[in-house]
Amino acid sequence: MSRCWGILVLLLLSGCAGPSVTTEAPRQMQVAVSAEQTLDEALALLMEQGYVITQADGALGRIDASLARPPGYRLEVRVEDVGDTQASVSLQGFRGGRTLPADVVEPLFVQLQGRLAR
Repeated sequence: MSRCWGILVLLLLSGCAGPSVTTEAPRQMQVAVSAEQTLDEALALLMEQGYVITQADGALGRIDASLARPPGYRLEVRVEDVGDTQASVSLQGFRGGRTLPADVVEPLFVQLQGRLAR
């Protein structure tokens, strides 16, 4: 009987031993707007949508934000200069250390595109 318990414990532990994390690629686009303006618009959009900004650094082209209501998750926005009047924007969501599917951040991407097109 104790041998059965030993095998059961080993099976349970082996299932927990390796992380089964799937990594979603960040949602990314290029925009015909400067990196500075892109960061400003992304920051304003996130605050309007109820995100709490935990870090915003224009020099690094980075914004980290958390959704202040359920279902709580964290977002990372990265902006890089591609030229004088162009920037590359990436947006990725995380919950519990795991990346969220791209469709979670897609609505924000569409809204950001609309703001930058004005």
